Amino acid sequence: MAALSRPDALHVAGTIRAPGDKSISHRALIFAALADGETRIRDILMSADVHATARALRAMGVEIPALSADFVVRGRGIDALTSPAAPLDCGNSGTTTRLLCGLVAGLPGRTARFEGDASLSRRPMRRVATPLGAMGARIEFEGAPGHDGLPMRVHGAQLVATHYANTHASAQVKGALLLAGLASGVEVTIDEPYRSRDHSERMLLARGVALETSDTGVRLPAHQRVSAVDVVVPSDPSSATFFAALAALADSGELRLENVCLNPTRTGAFDALQRMGVSLVVSDERVVGGEHIGTLVVQPATLVGTHIGGADIPRCIDELPMLACLASRARGETRITDAAELRVKESDRIRAVVENLRALGATAEELPDGMRIVGSEVPLRGHVVTHGDHRLAMAFGILSALPGNQITIDDPACVDVSYPTFWDDLARATGGAVDRENAAAEALPVPIGGAPLIIAIDGPAASGKSSTAQWVAQELGVRHVDSGAFYRAITYLALATGVEPAQWTAEGLLGEAPRIGWRLTERSVLPLIDGAEQDAALRDAPVTGQVSRVAQMPPVREWVNGMVRSAGAAVDVVVDGRDIGTTVFPAAQLKIFLIADSWERARRRLVQRLGRRPSDAEIAIETEELVARDARDATQSVPARDAITIDTTTVTQAEQVERIVALARATRERMARGETGD
Repeated sequence: MAALSRPDALHVAGTIRAPGDKSISHRALIFAALADGETRIRDILMSADVHATARALRAMGVEIPALSADFVVRGRGIDALTSPAAPLDCGNSGTTTRLLCGLVAGLPGRTARFEGDASLSRRPMRRVATPLGAMGARIEFEGAPGHDGLPMRVHGAQLVATHYANTHASAQVKGALLLAGLASGVEVTIDEPYRSRDHSERMLLARGVALETSDTGVRLPAHQRVSAVDVVVPSDPSSATFFAALAALADSGELRLENVCLNPTRTGAFDALQRMGVSLVVSDERVVGGEHIGTLVVQPATLVGTHIGGADIPRCIDELPMLACLASRARGETRITDAAELRVKESDRIRAVVENLRALGATAEELPDGMRIVGSEVPLRGHVVTHGDHRLAMAFGILSALPGNQITIDDPACVDVSYPTFWDDLARATGGAVDRENAAAEALPVPIGGAPLIIAIDGPAASGKSSTAQWVAQELGVRHVDSGAFYRAITYLALATGVEPAQWTAEGLLGEAPRIGWRLTERSVLPLIDGAEQDAALRDAPVTGQVSRVAQMPPVREWVNGMVRSAGAAVDVVVDGRDIGTTVFPAAQLKIFLIADSWERARRRLVQRLGRRPSDAEIAIETEELVARDARDATQSVPARDAITIDTTTVTQAEQVERIVALARATRERMARGETGD
């Protein structure tokens, strides 16, 4: 995220309708798949996580169309579900993984392998595997010994009844066991120390399932069936919390947050906000599909510290990063306890929040099960590392909108997991205070003649090109061009033809190429297919499995190079690849070639892939493979004659980004003076 424009005071105004609730969206798809008949679903959250659930259910034989604001799922009942032919790619979605793990476990004769990205692969799955195994399912962890994350293979069976006393309140574990009981037709009783989110219970009751619920647990009788019931998904209270916090931090104005889910198991953050001095006025309350819904009106407040712990935690677990950031602006001390669950979310949110707050200049302390924050009015300045965690990006994004703060965020795009329009809504609510377009003009002097600045970053495999390029683009406030996205787009269209990949030809693939275009977003050049975004589909496992085949075809490479050149001719860009400075942009004003020792590159790649520290033996094997690949790419991965080489073996990524940003600013100043650099 680029720098921000700085009004003297922050005024908020307008109406925000946060995206559909993520928990309800996942379950709406799953319960529609289990029903026998048609389910109409409206206002679903169209995020990467929910797309992962839709993909997985399609792979199990469910007829789910492309997600939209209004669509119909044609369920054929539990017995119609099949084993997926390929691994289920769950992306970054723990909900997809744990809920569908329970469903597959209760289907006799079905088997599924669950995979995910590096972050999801580190998250513990034994918490669902243990009770499911006790019911009779067989679950195998396929990683290193002792690793209880993905990849994971689930073998379904006819399960036995269970009475499970969970030591932690977990809606995902509860949901997994209920789905397992439904699939096998057996009784399931679950006890919890505190009441966790009860969307599964409410939605099943609305579908004719005879559940018995209480404040400490739930009982599912045997032999239950799921009826088809239409769904209107309310706005996610977790997402709404970010804008409630923004309104509380503002100097004037008010925000209306419409259609918010006010389920009592989800309103812990709103309770905490009120204890901190925030006035929340609720209007237009109603019940739809068993869920309480209403509109919240929030105004600026004088904030005070509070304690969040105990039974509050399950009711606001996802909102704790935002509450912690809000506490840094409150008077006094805020303590968050009993929240060890935060350490096994998309990131270790306790450590990540505390480290980022400290890096910005706030006072924060890490506790074993939470954190301590002391508020102040000191401006916050620095760079936030999100670890790809959408909740962290949004929480610190709210702080970045405050006058006096100067905060950049390493991966603003990660908000797409739960709130794809977050940055647009933030800009609208603040009247343009978050002005990344104008900030780009401030970041670099405008050159004479308006020629765009092209920064080409090349290097061998695993040299850190892509992540470095994204960070540099964010620091400079310019766009990042991912040439790989264009290869993925044409691969996606090739798969849609139904032709076997072994039969693909460059001529055939390029026949589909006219359907691919691009448009400028605030942070990147985004490929379009038939004029529409297909970002989630381009990251699907089938595309990933075939994209290298496509990228090896010289005519296709030349076509992609042409698309990248057209993007670079329009605006300032940072482009990464293996031949950007030599073939794609030989006249780029700044060319960088990243190198690193082969052992270090192998180590980095394994850390990213495995999510842990690799052994020397593992690094040795990976090093041999990288060296062999370097030999194959020797004619392509070579530095341009005028490239600046940066050895990243012993420097941090922040240091190499700092160097490239300094070089870019110097290059822009030279261009502004009309110097060619020849």
